[in-house]
Parts: sequence; structure tokens; C-alpha cells
Amino acid sequence: MTGPKRTAKVAIIGAGPGGLAAAMLLAAEGYAVDLYEKQDTVGGRSGELKLGSYRFDRGATFLMMPHLLEELFALAGRSVHDYVSLKPLDPLYSLHFGDTVFTPSTDQEQTAGEIERLFPGNGSGYRRFMADEADKLERVIPLLQRPFQSLGDYMKRDVLHALPKLNAADNVYNRLSRYFDDERLRFSFTFQAKYLGMSPWECPGTFTILSYMEHRYGLYHPIGGINRVLQAMSEVIQEHGGHVHTSSGVKRIVVKNGDAAGLLLENGERVEADYVVIGADFGSAMTQLFEPGILKKYTPRKVARKRYSCSTAMLYLGIDGEVELGHHSVHFSADYRRNVEEITKLGVLSEDPSIYVHNPSVIDKTLAPPGKSSLYVLMPVPNLSAEVNWQQTSAEVEARMMERLEQIPQLAGITGRVEESLFFSPLDWQNKLNVYNGATFNLAHNLGQMMHLRPHNTFEEVRGIWLVGGGTHPGSGLPTIFESAKISARLLREHDQALRGSFTVPAGAPGAGAGVPL
Repeated sequence: MTGPKRTAKVAIIGAGPGGLAAAMLLAAEGYAVDLYEKQDTVGGRSGELKLGSYRFDRGATFLMMPHLLEELFALAGRSVHDYVSLKPLDPLYSLHFGDTVFTPSTDQEQTAGEIERLFPGNGSGYRRFMADEADKLERVIPLLQRPFQSLGDYMKRDVLHALPKLNAADNVYNRLSRYFDDERLRFSFTFQAKYLGMSPWECPGTFTILSYMEHRYGLYHPIGGINRVLQAMSEVIQEHGGHVHTSSGVKRIVVKNGDAAGLLLENGERVEADYVVIGADFGSAMTQLFEPGILKKYTPRKVARKRYSCSTAMLYLGIDGEVELGHHSVHFSADYRRNVEEITKLGVLSEDPSIYVHNPSVIDKTLAPPGKSSLYVLMPVPNLSAEVNWQQTSAEVEARMMERLEQIPQLAGITGRVEESLFFSPLDWQNKLNVYNGATFNLAHNLGQMMHLRPHNTFEEVRGIWLVGGGTHPGSGLPTIFESAKISARLLREHDQALRGSFTVPAGAPGAGAGVPL
């Protein structure tokens, strides 16, 4: 007589957005999920940072395409709105070009009018852009929702349908030049390439969809910050019987006869598992989590040869008083193209940098004491492959960032109002958060590292491992990271079903009978 089927054990490495999303989906399906995170809180590079009585998002600062997040929680039998309050942003952000300030919104007629007022003659180009990108996104979305595991995937109908609109051989800047004749307006629709850590002059033209998605679907602020969404995922995992282990770093993935067999934790504990999901930073995972000699495709030398995104220098400031800036503001260098080339090609620090300022306290009073502000400042900089000695230059860069803030009229005198301050360099991203090369946005999205040429969701070198996060298909950015988790969770389940026969959620387990497909 055959007994009940044993619930498969899944060990997940890294409680960043990808690891959390995969753990949530698999726990909801009835798998025995254990998630291991080196830091003392969940979220990875998008986790919460506390400085005294001030709170900050460490990395990502807004949600795009919230319906994808709603779908993700629904797959786990939950509603995100039961955990998090999402506040739409209007305007989306303010873009500062000297005395010219452009404030687009999701109201296309209003934005077209604002464009005509600031950049006469370009309103019709905006309307053409929005119409063309709507068709493009409709074709691209299916490619972001399934794996690219073999060259044969390129011959599938959805790829052939999307191919004429992908613009992959062009670049983002060239594409936008077809719609706008004012450089400032082009920059307003191309700076989103920085979300991938790339130059708009190098980023494939496919990614013009980023600015379209903002203008079409809007941007949202979760009350409490992006980290609150990730904490909610941790709560759902535990509601479904999974376990989230913080302050529990992983030293090695145990491999036996080519199969993943479990984990060796940094504290010496051994964890058995049927399957492993890697949600840790791709470059760091490949170079740290396997015994030497196991990997062939992703040896340290081959990983080092891959192209990586730029990095960021960060300032987290607790400010006495309110700040008269909107929720998001981008302050462009006077010579933006040179600024970008210095970051991505020349590997030097710009004398005239562009900066992004996040002022969530203007709409979210939970992040700072009454009447005060939590201010987040990001300056794109080269990653650690550049010859910048951050041990020597960090203090100088921090001072330069403060000087740059003082140049913004609304922030004049800000230095004297700082109550809490933390500077975070590319070296800190690497040494404190295990981000390979300090490349904050993970692997670059050049043509040689997209779709089939990006690390696959099903790991190729060791059986029983799946990848999630910005370093695998479909790429970086929260919406695509969540899609990677959905893809990999589905592939794991399909593999498990084929290996064990039809997988049945244990009677009475969370999600049992819910009919929730991955």
C-alpha cells in the first residue's frame, strides 16, 4: 500500500523581490518552503533602512504596473490591498532642466498640453509615441511571461509577432528622436534606461516601453515604502506555512552527482532540500555559492567578462522640516550625454552629475517624525570595474552630492537641516549587500544578455536549481523580477509533477482546492 506523497522541500536563497515572490507562490502551492536571507530584514537591495527615527527604502522607490503585483498576490490566494495601501502619483515626477521643469502625468491630454507649452511642436510626437508603444507593449508582454530555454523559443508565434516591433537593433535614444526634436524632451523619455543601469545610447530600443508604461499605467507609492510590499510577501509566505530565516546567510549549495541536495549555511548548519531557488545576486551567487570546479559556463572568469549595469552613490538624509519638492524629481546635468558617457564608458566621476531625489514624506507621513522628512538621493556612478578608489573618494563624493543638492532652489540650506545621514557607495553595495561589482541594476540588458542569452530560469549547470531576480530572464526592475519568479515557480512545479506524478497540495494545506495556477 502506497502512503501519502511527501511534500517536496524547496530552499530559497535570498529574500529580495524575486526570492520572496517565488517563495510566496510555492508556499501557496503546498511546497515546504524555507527562505534564507543573510541580512536581518527581508527585501535585499530593496529592503528597509532605518536611521534613528527615520525610515527609507534602500533601493527601489516606486511601483510600476501595479496590476502585475495584484496578479502575483492573487496567485497566492491573497489580495495585495489587504496588506498595503498603494497611492497613485500625480504628477509622475518633476524633471528639471535648469529653469525648465516638466511634470508629466497619466492624463495624456494634459501631458500633451504641457509638452506643447514647454516644447512647442512636440505634442503630436507624444501622441504618436503613446500609440506606437501601446502596440509594442502588447506584443512584448508575452515574451516577458515565459522562459527562453532554447533557441527554438525564438521560432514561436509570439516572438515572430513581436519581432517587427522590438526595435532591438536600435537604441532608446534613436527611437525617441523619431518623436521629439527637443533634447530635453528626448531625455525625459529616455532617462528610464537608467532603471536598467544603462545608457539610452546603448540600451536596446525595445526598452522605450519603460517610459510608455509609466505614462500609461502610472507610478504608485506604497504607504511605508516599497519595502512594505516585500514585508507583506514575507507575511504571506508564513501564512502558507513557509519559513523565512533572516540573519541566515548561505555559504554553499550542496551538490551531489550533479543534483542540488540542499544548503550549507554560514553558521555550519546543513539543510536538506529537494529543490533550490537562487534569488541572490547572480554574479555573487555564481562566484560564491558553488564549490570550485562545479560550474563550467559560469566560472568566475566568465562571470567577470559579462557586462554589468552602472552603480549608484546613495545619500539617505533625515531632514528637520518639510522639503518643498515633489515625491520624485530628476535634476539633469547641463551636459547629460557627457554625464552618461562618463558613467558607462569612461568610468569616471562626473563634475556635473545628474541626481534623483526621492521625497516620500510629502505624501507619506509614516517615514519620518511629524514635520520632518526622509530624503533619498541617488547619483548614478560607474560600477566597481572602473578605476575609482571608493575608500579614498567616498567623503569627497558625499560632499559633492550635498553641494549638488544645495544648488536646487528648494533645497538651499539643506546641509544645516540634516539630523541623520548615511552615504552608501558602490563598494558598500558589494561588501554590505553582496551586489557583484556594485552593479546595482545587475547584468546589463544588451543584446548579448537578453532572452535566450540571459541566464535561464532553469539553471543549466546543476539539476534541481531555478533562478529568480534581475540576473535571469526577463530582467531587472520589479515588474520583470516578479515575472521571473512566476516563470521559475511554474517550471519547478512542472518538473516536480513530471518527476513525482501529479503533485497534490496536502489536504488542509493553504491553497488546497483553490485551483490557483502558477
